[in-house]
Amino acid sequence: MGFSIALIVFSGLLMLLVLMHKGKGGGLSDMFGGGMQSSVGGSSVAERNLDRITIVVALLWFACIVVLGLLMKLDS
Repeated sequence: MGFSIALIVFSGLLMLLVLMHKGKGGGLSDMFGGGMQSSVGGSSVAERNLDRITIVVALLWFACIVVLGLLMKLDS
């Protein structure tokens, strides 16, 4: 039960983090001021931290899926 809730939380968080990334066309990151910084060039500290946080959350999301799969396999 706990891993199911964690999977839902990590899924929602991962969606938000991916949408906050600056894409080629801007996207939702422009809503938070990302479009103003695109003319500066290079990746800022905030973008690198966002990348790192996204990777960590993605790994936790993947781990939850693996654990839930193993728990379902053991229950059957």
